[in-house]
Amino acid sequence: MNDDKSRPDRPERAEKESWRLPSKDITPVLKGWDYESGTINVRKINGVDGAPKLQMRLDLGLLQMEMNGRPDGTRPHGFESLLEYHEDQLADYRRMNGSDIGFALSSEQCQQLREESLMYYQRYLSLFVLEEFSGVVRDTSRNLRVLDLCSKFGIDEQDRLMLEQYRPYITMMNVRAAASLHLKAKRPNDALRTVEKGLEGIQEFFARFGQEDAFSHSNEVRVLKRFAREIRKKLPVSPVQKLQRKLERAVKNEHYEEAARLRDKIVTLQNRPPGTTKQEAK
Repeated sequence: MNDDKSRPDRPERAEKESWRLPSKDITPVLKGWDYESGTINVRKINGVDGAPKLQMRLDLGLLQMEMNGRPDGTRPHGFESLLEYHEDQLADYRRMNGSDIGFALSSEQCQQLREESLMYYQRYLSLFVLEEFSGVVRDTSRNLRVLDLCSKFGIDEQDRLMLEQYRPYITMMNVRAAASLHLKAKRPNDALRTVEKGLEGIQEFFARFGQEDAFSHSNEVRVLKRFAREIRKKLPVSPVQKLQRKLERAVKNEHYEEAARLRDKIVTLQNRPPGTTKQEAK
């Protein structure tokens, strides 16, 4: 005779065992890391695989990204990203046909490339906050390649133009990161040239769409011009510039004989060929 009371209560035991499974609740991960509206909160952590990863705090949780490769860690068609896949397809097409005439991207393919670019945008934004500028240069350069690919090969005109509105911003972020790397390496002249070249590129962009006036009103242009002013303050002062500053002080203090002497030295230095001794600047 079976005694029902002697049999274990299986549903109750299963329920108890479920409590012993590792929880997937992310609350402990977010503890002490509050969301702050209006700011970009990011951090770098080590994943369970030992590889560094990026985390961006969101209002309802967080976004985790790989530091290298595609941010979500996948490899579409065996390539690092969809962009690399389509670029490989384009290279094959050119080899087979002798040119890229006839190569095209469908609206669906362009949409997939835009969605992928958004992941890279989120990553390079996070890397910029962390001052990981080499990664910003890599990801912004990569997204500019997406714009070039879609604008040239998108079948639909909307797909060819949709991402172009972001070109000034992506260019600005690329330039700021590249110039910051030059500054870290104590190359302010290279940093300034990088910013000036970036401004030229944005100006050409507006001219290409017949919007020359938009250049002076562009927020990206204002940011880069302000950055250029900051860089100029870091540039080494030439002997002539030193003498010109002394001249200005002499004139201001009405030391006219000293001002005349300094003026003569400036003229002498300006007329001397490069490589001449700078003793006069002392």
